[in-house]
Amino acid sequence: MKLSDLKQDSRNANKGTPRGRGAVAKSLEQYGAGRSVLIDRDGNLIAGNKTAAQAADAGIEEVIVVQTDGSKLVAVQRTDLSMDDPKARGLAIADNRASELGLEWDADVLKELSVDLNLEPFFSAEELTEITEPDALQTGAPGPETLEGRYKQQFGVICICEDEADQQKVYEQLTGLGLFCRVVVT
Repeated sequence: MKLSDLKQDSRNANKGTPRGRGAVAKSLEQYGAGRSVLIDRDGNLIAGNKTAAQAADAGIEEVIVVQTDGSKLVAVQRTDLSMDDPKARGLAIADNRASELGLEWDADVLKELSVDLNLEPFFSAEELTEITEPDALQTGAPGPETLEGRYKQQFGVICICEDEADQQKVYEQLTGLGLFCRVVVT
């Protein structure tokens, strides 16, 4: 199948980030393709929208399609790599980091999808509210969704960043430590 035959998901809840797309592009350039994308029976992308887009930009034109009904795990085997190879270890790091950097929820799409889907196994009610109704946190509306519901007292730190990339780096470092952070542009 041709990569150009795949159709992007118009209701993808992950908007992606420029930094994430850059990480995927660099990974494809440096290590080649490693992870599969997921399509439905009609060639619509279910998962891997950003990877498919970056693969096209990297000049990858062909797609190997493995058909399954979901009852078996599909493993992609890179015959040119061994775990003793630094390239394989690099690909493992690039894969995980690109996934981490590339996630930015589309609040409107996620809220729309949450009407028909049970997202509880993947989001707590509080997490879903933080994403889909960020104003509820900023206005101090009562209830467990607000910061007031989590802590008796609140303490904040303002970080002045040079640019958006610096802001993203600081945000990732702080959230990586398990801290609740909110990005505010002034």
